[in-house]
This record gives sequence, C-alpha cells and structure tokens, in this order.
Amino acid sequence: MDRIKEKILIVEDLFVEANALQLILENAGGYEILPICSSVRQALRVLEEELPSFVMLDIYLKGTQTGIDLAHILKDRAIPFIFISANSDAATLDKAKQTSPYGFLVKPFKDKDVLVSLEIARYHFQNSYRRLSSRSYATTKSGSANPVIGTSKAIQEVLSSVGIVAMAETTVLLLGESGTGKEVIAQYIHDLSYRSKKPFIKINCAALPENLIESELFGHERGAFSGATEMRQGKFEQANGGTIFLDEIGELPYKIQSKLLRVLQEREFERLGSNKPIQIDVRVIAATNQDLHKEIAASRFRLDLFYRLNVFPITLPPLRERKEDITPLVQHFVNKHTRTLGKSIVEVSQTAVASLINYHWPGNVRELENIVERTVIVTQGKSITAFELQDMQSADLSSRYDSTQSLDELERQHILGILRKCNGRIYGSGGAAEMLQMKVSTLNHRIKKLGIEKNKHDT
Repeated sequence: MDRIKEKILIVEDLFVEANALQLILENAGGYEILPICSSVRQALRVLEEELPSFVMLDIYLKGTQTGIDLAHILKDRAIPFIFISANSDAATLDKAKQTSPYGFLVKPFKDKDVLVSLEIARYHFQNSYRRLSSRSYATTKSGSANPVIGTSKAIQEVLSSVGIVAMAETTVLLLGESGTGKEVIAQYIHDLSYRSKKPFIKINCAALPENLIESELFGHERGAFSGATEMRQGKFEQANGGTIFLDEIGELPYKIQSKLLRVLQEREFERLGSNKPIQIDVRVIAATNQDLHKEIAASRFRLDLFYRLNVFPITLPPLRERKEDITPLVQHFVNKHTRTLGKSIVEVSQTAVASLINYHWPGNVRELENIVERTVIVTQGKSITAFELQDMQSADLSSRYDSTQSLDELERQHILGILRKCNGRIYGSGGAAEMLQMKVSTLNHRIKKLGIEKNKHDT
C-alpha cells in the first residue's frame, strides 16, 4: 500500500527558485506539491481549499504582506512551516524567529538541505507536545548512558530535542550561558547518533591563536608557512565520518568563517598550502554563550554562517531556572568525587543543600561541580554540613552595574573586578580563571577582546 503523500505549499515569488524546490521534492517522492504562490494573498486562497502538511515560505514576497505576516497566520492554525531566504538583517531574523518556524532553509540550497530540513521539521512537529521522561534516554541501542542529571521541565525539553535530532545528520547549534553543559550535550548527541563509533573531535574556537586556527581546523602542507616542516591533518580531517564540536563558535575570526561556511555547504576544503579539495563527511555541532544576533549586527559574525549553523538550535537552561535539579546534581557530584578521592562521605545535610538552592549560580553546573569537589576535598569525616561559596555569594551583578550598560561593558567590569580580587593573577588556585569558571585560554581571549590591560585593573 502506497504511503499517503505529504502536501507541500511553496510560497516563493521567484519562479526559478520555486521551480527548483518543486523539482527537488517531486524527484524525492512522497510529496504532493500544491499550486505555487508568490504572495500572501495567493497563499491564503490555497489554504481555503487545502490543508498542507508543511509550508515552505520565503520572507520577502510580492505585495504588501511578507512571509512573516503569513507565518503568524500559519502558527495560529497550527500549520508547520519552514522559512526560505537568501539573507536578512538581524531585526528581520528576530521577527522571523518570533513566529516559531520549524526550520530555516538558506539560499542557495541543495537537494539534501531541503530534504533534511523537512525531516527535522517533521520530527519537531510530531514531538512538539510530547513530554519525554529522563528514563526514555537512560540507554540506547548503542548502550549510551544519559549523562544529564535532572528531572526539571527545562532539562527534559533539552533531552527531548536531543532525542529528536541525534539520529539525523543535521547541524546543531547549542546555546546557553557558560557552564550549562553544552559540551556534555554535544557528546551525548554524538553517542546517540549513527556516528557514535567514529571520532568525536572537540575544538575551542576561543582558545586558539588567530594565526593558527586555520591550520588547526583544516590542516596544512609541508612548507605552507614558516615552521611547517611536515604535512598535518586538521580537526575536520581527523573527524571524518564522525562529529566535530566547535565550542565558542562566536569567537571564530571573521575571515575563517567563510571557510567554515564552505565546509558546511560543499563538504570540502583545502589544507593550507594546497589547492586540492578534500571531501569530508562530518557532522557539525557548534556552541556559544554569546548572542549571535548582536554579533551579526556588529559585523563580527556572518549571517549566512549563522543560518547554516542554526538548523536545529537547542538552548540549555541556566541552573537558576532548574533549581529542582540541584539536589540530584549535588548527590551525583558528591558520589563522583568521593570515589575519585577515596573519601567515605555518605551524607549531605539538608541545610548545606538549601544554601546551594538559594545561591544564584553565575557559573551554572560547572560552578556547582567545582564547589562540590572543593568541599569533598576538605571534608574530614562522613558528612558534609556546609558548602563553601567563597565571595561569589555576594557577587550579584545586577546590584553592582548599571542595567543600561551593554553586555560587553558588564562583562568587562566583572572581569576587572575579579582581576582586582586576584591581584591580577589569572592562573592557578584562586586565580581569575578559576573564580570565573573559565579556561585560562578563554579568559585571555576575552581580556584581549574587551581591551583589558592585565597590569592595570583600576580603570
């Protein structure tokens, strides 16, 4: 028995691109293409007679109404839609996001881009109202254990998204504050995927010197530059067949972003010093704690690259928004570090846990683990009666800084304040990197970007 075909409505005012979409879908099979529309008015006429499975919708259309206007109508009618667009400014992108699309397809697109976008949109739509328990993700066919601790609604929504996207091949963008566990989620997506037996390669885009990052990502030939005494494979080659995790993607230098865009579009690159293309089969997972829309508006991040990365975004909640997970997280970290350190701790007092629940957690789960580990180290006996929160408990940024300041200004003042406390020391125990819950290389990069002079902390 033949499968019922999904009805697709294409709303696109450029004939060539609308026709290309139609041919891709017809050649793929399983789709019925409704009459192509070039305006919102035409689309509404079709919708009076037909109920499409999905709408593929351009932002800019003929007439006075835009694709965003139609998107609001589709959202109200619970008809899933995917935006298709060549480019847009940050304000338009923000308006498009507010309509809750099920995907965003960037022009020019390939056959696979269209079909994968529809596949992801279908998963999103079918699972949009389903609540999955953490037990659903306890194990998989590959035996991968769920590394995410917690039962809060916020973290279950993350796990639901992970379950939807893991078996697909699409690019994933992980968003959220520093310390929320983006690397853990990236590894989990890889472990649940068909690529789980292949390499998982991690690279921190903020930790690499700008003059070396191209070589790190794409490799180089012997003699490509001074000191290149032999050929070297880059991270993308090392990840072939598997997954590459690009952490802190917002820190990637602008001139390298175009080369990454080519890898995402064409699945090929050249090593430094070579003009021979290398074909690659790699899934990309990127992560950032920055607002990429603001980076785009400031011309520090490419809009077309954002579209390519933002196929399936997952936002990780800060710990202060999932405080019901603190108790199981504390127990997990106590057990973990008790085993590692050979301690015999068997109890944590309710008063000690309450102090953690009342804390605001600027460093999120990473900060929580650090505090638990430090407490386990100094505890003599079998019970933890208190956790040491250092000076961070009084470091409420909202009471210290003017709310009209930009995020960069707030971050600059916060780093300066920590540097003063540490007498300018960045490395080691009690250093600024430890207090800020950052890697030393990341902190140095932020200090440089924000124009902070390390030996002058009174400005």
